[in-house]
Amino acid sequence: MGQRIQINTSPNDNAWDFSPLAGYGQGLAAIDPVSIADILRNGFVYEPHTIYKDVKIAATGFDPSQDMFDNPRFHYLYQPALASPRPPLDAIHSRKLLETYHSLLCEAVMRTTSGMRAPWLLQSGGKDSTSMAIAVADVRPDTTCITYLGGREENEVASARFVANKLGLRHETLVCDPGRAYDRYLAMLPRMPLLTADFATLSYVDLATEISLQQGDGMIDALGSDQYFGVPLHWPDRVLAMLARSMHVPQSLFKWPLVRRNFKLCVVLATLQMNEFERFFPGSRFSDTEVDALLGKPLASLSRRRVDVFKPDLDVAGSAEAVRRLSLVIGESAHLAKGMHSAAATSLRLAYPYADPQFRDWVFKDVPDELLIGPGGVNKVLMRQYIDRHFHNLPYVKTKGCFRFDVRGLARQRFDQVYNFAQQTQALVPGAPSWLETHRDRLGNKYFASKFYLLAMVLPWLYSRMRHTSPVDDFRSAEAVAS
Repeated sequence: MGQRIQINTSPNDNAWDFSPLAGYGQGLAAIDPVSIADILRNGFVYEPHTIYKDVKIAATGFDPSQDMFDNPRFHYLYQPALASPRPPLDAIHSRKLLETYHSLLCEAVMRTTSGMRAPWLLQSGGKDSTSMAIAVADVRPDTTCITYLGGREENEVASARFVANKLGLRHETLVCDPGRAYDRYLAMLPRMPLLTADFATLSYVDLATEISLQQGDGMIDALGSDQYFGVPLHWPDRVLAMLARSMHVPQSLFKWPLVRRNFKLCVVLATLQMNEFERFFPGSRFSDTEVDALLGKPLASLSRRRVDVFKPDLDVAGSAEAVRRLSLVIGESAHLAKGMHSAAATSLRLAYPYADPQFRDWVFKDVPDELLIGPGGVNKVLMRQYIDRHFHNLPYVKTKGCFRFDVRGLARQRFDQVYNFAQQTQALVPGAPSWLETHRDRLGNKYFASKFYLLAMVLPWLYSRMRHTSPVDDFRSAEAVAS
């Protein structure tokens, strides 16, 4: 057994430190193959595990004073079932409530950005980042807002720019270029402490690199509020949960012309293969059958068993909304790791003001239930009211924004590069070249392109740990020889 390393990655402490991993983990023996299965199945590694066998993390819900190697215990304190009775809606003056919200969020911004000289706010255009921008403008007016335009599915740049300009904040836009983002990822790999494949990771890599090039020294990320505000389920969520039945669906069905070209039909068939809990995780992922074929071993079932550590909390969750809230906490290692890893690799500071304990505790304990989730499943009612004091009827209050990434563009621009990594990493993922060869003509469908994205993230990271040189340098050397 090698050196055991345990790292506290809870954003609530704002003190994660990946320096113990500097120079760690060269060679195949350090890699945990079940963790590769985790990523291919769900886009992230189930905590407290990591991509390395001898490295564990104490993420939210785990006590960092415990040993994460031997009998780790998960317990999340901000579940609805554990909340004490909150004050009734008519017991608190709405103006006072909004003033307290603003005051506590401003204090959270000040605390978490205190070491930053030139902070940049990742402004997706959604409720969370708009609320954050209002507080940032009050206490850190030196902040630059940056909005990422990920593809044809969204264009909230004009709205985000309007918000920033009205608040007196500088605003920048970064348009997704999949090839540029991937090149930045490859260049960053030797400095990335751990591996995740969240579907916005390349967006974060692109943003972190750009911020660093623009002389910024810190990122403000508006993630982290869903866990205590709540995440209401709407009818599409319930339908997908009903369809998730852990069934075996023959992969040959995905070859049928009617299926292979239809994204929604592919998602339905993929959902039938998932269990209800893992369906809450976003994105199109590999089925258990595909994962075992990719890895050449029956590892998918071992990945599924990693949910067992969370079962005590899941069993007492009490509602589908509470289970979904736990899924966000459990998937936090991916949702927040994309920022943590990118910031570590570019030497940027990183702030999660919504994870500030004082702000979190106040929302969870002192805000009336009706202002967390309202009638009809309206989420974050108090946050909406806070935004409405400054902006009226903004479209992104109704339509969620996020840092999407052009996975189909990545497949078009970087297929040969990823295929080269697949050939070089067959010792760990022997089935990757075959999968890429078989699916090359299907990558115009976002369902298959999303799976390509997972391989594009995983394979070069593994390769970088198998070799001491940068993956991008090795690939360019191979191209030079070939030409």
